[in-house]
Amino acid sequence: MKFSKKATLGLLFSLTIIVAGCGQKSTSDANTSSAGAANKVSTSTESETAKLNVQVSFYPMYEFTKNVAGDLADVHTLVPAGMEPHDWEPTPQDIASIEKADVLVYNGAGMESWMDQVTGSLSNASLIQVEASKGINLLEGGEHDHHHEDSEATEHDHDHDHANEATTEEHDHDHDHSDEATAEEHDHDHDAEAEEGHGHDHGGLDPHVWLSPALAVKEVRIIEAGLTQAAPEHAEQFKQNADAYIAQLESLDQDFKAAVADSKRKDFITQHAAFGYLAQEYGLQQVPIAGLSPEQEPSAAQMASVIDFAKEHQVKTIFFETLVSSKVSETIASEVGAKTAVLNPIEGLTEEEIAAGMDYISVMRQNLEALKLALNE
Repeated sequence: MKFSKKATLGLLFSLTIIVAGCGQKSTSDANTSSAGAANKVSTSTESETAKLNVQVSFYPMYEFTKNVAGDLADVHTLVPAGMEPHDWEPTPQDIASIEKADVLVYNGAGMESWMDQVTGSLSNASLIQVEASKGINLLEGGEHDHHHEDSEATEHDHDHDHANEATTEEHDHDHDHSDEATAEEHDHDHDAEAEEGHGHDHGGLDPHVWLSPALAVKEVRIIEAGLTQAAPEHAEQFKQNADAYIAQLESLDQDFKAAVADSKRKDFITQHAAFGYLAQEYGLQQVPIAGLSPEQEPSAAQMASVIDFAKEHQVKTIFFETLVSSKVSETIASEVGAKTAVLNPIEGLTEEEIAAGMDYISVMRQNLEALKLALNE
């Protein structure tokens, strides 16, 4: 994070105790409305006592958590609807809400850059922190994003065993992260590789785990384990809820596999490198214009590289995404005579998507249809 952001967070932490003392609650729950009235905070003291108070970082974590918790928890999203989560920082009010929570669910892998500073400032020793990507084999940024000719599915022949299956033991929440994949464990020299990959950002870990339905299943199980630790008396209900939602995710996974199995091409150009796990899972090649963060502006060399790739491979669709400007994708599409289409990283829902009743499953199915068209042009 930039120094100015650290300084800002430091000031916010100092205000947290004051805000918490006033008993204020976070109001940034707009994203939670996508699941309907079940997410409304109960005005009954008895209901509030009976239900878990769960704070989640951003939209996919809300979707997964709410489907596991059902009506046994009040689930609140910290990042508001329509806001790019990479840009978001918690307010003192948000920190106060986390302080009073029973459970905090976040993706991890660097997605919530503010998390360590926030949790390090808390005095709530009983808060159960659930890192949904814990135990999942993480990709380095750009690891599968190179513009090489060899984009056959054999490059992506993974057994998907992901040996680090999440268990309740992984969620003892002692926050000793010595067993987790960290940046130090992945501190490889990619300078030469970056040149071959035409200059895309390869730094850091790729946090976009939720965009692979198969890995979303793992995140749901991790969240189930965390909620079970918080309310073991409801373990069976959490499992039943998780099983029902995972059945939908597994159906989605099978549909993705079927759709790409016989596609004419295996490569797709996208606005930022959010789809590495999805590409890995289904034997595809992601060609990102920019790096892991949508805030990154591609260099002239990166733009030229993508334009050359698009022309050489006769790419007819350039994907852009919601929540950020589509100008870069439109520029490349104009240059190569292609059209643009949305491939949604589901980092948050817009107000329009919420009003239309969209959710993770429906947006992923829109992504599937968009990919099917682009891969068969």
